[in-house]
Amino acid sequence: MTKIRVLVADDEPLARRGVRQLLAPHADIAVVGETRNGLETLRALETLAPDLLFLDVQMPEMDGFEVLRARGVERMPAVVFVTAHDRFAVRAFEAHALDYLVKPLNIERFEAALRRVRERLRLMQAADLATRLRALLAAERAQREKNGAERLVVSSGTSELVIPVAEIDWIGADDYYARLHIGGKSHLLRESLTSLEARLDPRRFVRVHRRAIVQLDRVREMRPALRGAEAVLQDGSRISVSRRKRGRLEDLLRQDAGRAV
Repeated sequence: MTKIRVLVADDEPLARRGVRQLLAPHADIAVVGETRNGLETLRALETLAPDLLFLDVQMPEMDGFEVLRARGVERMPAVVFVTAHDRFAVRAFEAHALDYLVKPLNIERFEAALRRVRERLRLMQAADLATRLRALLAAERAQREKNGAERLVVSSGTSELVIPVAEIDWIGADDYYARLHIGGKSHLLRESLTSLEARLDPRRFVRVHRRAIVQLDRVREMRPALRGAEAVLQDGSRISVSRRKRGRLEDLLRQDAGRAV
């Protein structure tokens, strides 16, 4: 009998052990790995190729939604989400008919989720799962954009780097991608500047040019320039500000200065 290969992703050792214990009586299931955070989970998905992933939503540094986004819904196995009373997550999972478990785990609810997973795997509903996961990410993105993303994940080919957005000084366009500038270093993010702008908190990050976004509290002063103006950052970087964007940036800087008084 071919066993269902399971990966358990949770930052809490007791939670991972709890899932293992609930899976132990099932002869058709084999736990092939455990991971403690999002980066480990991405690597394990690639190397272990599980059939089923128990995915904790509230992992540190890179949460469950960020794992889905970084991996891509088309490449995800069947997923059972685990959440600690996250009201938004529960509503989203129910709306998109995805399996979820609320901590502490309930045996009857766990068994019901397993039955649904077996049926889904039997019917090979991969396309349907991808559609549901895509809709879930759209809902989570809309929720998150109210406050803006807190972390960005940069892939270097061999690993992924999690970058807190609070550390970013400014972001420049690099062909079709975005380059994050942080304390003299830079990282290429494979995402357009326009897409990234939509994910960042507009109260903190301002588009000052078609090729640049700055973090508002990094701006030290404004200087006139031949075409519009320049924003001089705390580290000395000079970023072109278009005529069309100059007024909004100056307004935001005044508002920010007023709040600081």
